[in-house]
Amino acid sequence: MDIKVHSIHFDADQKLINYIHEKVSKLGLIYDNIISGEVYLRLDKNTVDGNKVAEIRLNTPGKEMFAKKQCKSFEEATVLAAEALRRQVRRKKGKLQQAHIA
Repeated sequence: MDIKVHSIHFDADQKLINYIHEKVSKLGLIYDNIISGEVYLRLDKNTVDGNKVAEIRLNTPGKEMFAKKQCKSFEEATVLAAEALRRQVRRKKGKLQQAHIA
């Protein structure tokens, strides 16, 4: 799975990028038909507390999955968004397995 990380209006350090790659690539272990993933990191200027936003978009055959979370750190926002996508991926995989059985 190809994962691209975009940091908007700031430069993300390599440690953060590696952490994001690690968390998002684990979704490929659940469902191997994920084509690519894009992660957008940005700062929300309207809020002071919890102003880090992580948006993750996964491209799969026939459907695009998306999750957006806002937290105090990019790491926490990435984990929560990846967990939301994990639920979406499991739901899609379950529906595909039901279709193959029927």
